[in-house]
Amino acid sequence: MGPLNGLRVVEFAGLGPAPFAAMMLADAGAEVVRIDRPGSVRHGGILDRGRRTLHLDLKADDGLARARELITSADVLIEGFRPGVMERLGLGPRACAELNPRLVYGRMTGWGQHGPLAAKAGHDINYLAVTGALRSIARRGQAPVPPLNLVGDYGGGGMLLAFGLLAALRERDATGRGRLVDAAMVDGVSLLMSGIWQRVADGRWQPEPGTNDIDTGAPFYDVYETADGEYVAVGSMEPRFYERLVRALGLDPAQLPDQWDRASWPATRKLFAEIFAGRTRAEWAAVFDPLDACVTPVLSMTEAAADAHLSARSTLRVCDNRVEPAPAPRITPIVEE
Repeated sequence: MGPLNGLRVVEFAGLGPAPFAAMMLADAGAEVVRIDRPGSVRHGGILDRGRRTLHLDLKADDGLARARELITSADVLIEGFRPGVMERLGLGPRACAELNPRLVYGRMTGWGQHGPLAAKAGHDINYLAVTGALRSIARRGQAPVPPLNLVGDYGGGGMLLAFGLLAALRERDATGRGRLVDAAMVDGVSLLMSGIWQRVADGRWQPEPGTNDIDTGAPFYDVYETADGEYVAVGSMEPRFYERLVRALGLDPAQLPDQWDRASWPATRKLFAEIFAGRTRAEWAAVFDPLDACVTPVLSMTEAAADAHLSARSTLRVCDNRVEPAPAPRITPIVEE
């Protein structure tokens, strides 16, 4: 059960962002049926949770007929193929709208349905590269660092698709007609960069990576190595948090340059680094635990699974002998029923 209980979704099997969007809908209570190729094997991974799979040969008449039957009674269709693939199967948006005018048709691609790169292959790193996001994630004078595949595949891909589908369903409920949702990772990544583009517009963003307030340019927003080879994360941007950080490091704020004096940032970082290197991560955690200073230990995934806060919220759970993220966000009654 969940807020999407009763919603029927047909998902055409794919990789990464489209299954992630389907998982989110299933987590919220939707009934998701995945259509996969005959002979394909799924191992019940985290991204596979919450739905059943039908193996259909879409190039055979009976397989295609069964897919159309499912689409006729569905609320949502999700596909993540390259442009034109579904049309060649006879299952493009127009054909499906004839079968089911109320259908919300969701398409997930990297480059989008049109444009010079639409027909080309790509991965998360490529979509970040052309949007300016990847070049912005780097230390000064160093190569860009791909942020795993979180930004393109999942944040700017699957989550964007899930949002678009729900928005289209809201309109469908009012008009009685479905919509086409074109979710492209290059669009989603660019959307996630809205705050950075605002900094650019305000003249608060330097083009050289690693010289700004949230890209490791500032000493108060960075990670520091500790005596045991571990790390702490510092995000003490606001003045009150910065003052608490400085005092916890045994320094006098009055003896330091102004927090926002960019010219002093390299020297201040060096000073902070030397101090953090003098104690272990656990020792620094003990120092900052009582303080509201935006300083936290950097945990491994194994350590995160045992973290007190995440455990209290059951953010990570054990299911089928593996650790996996729990469904999010949590949607509950405001008043207990």
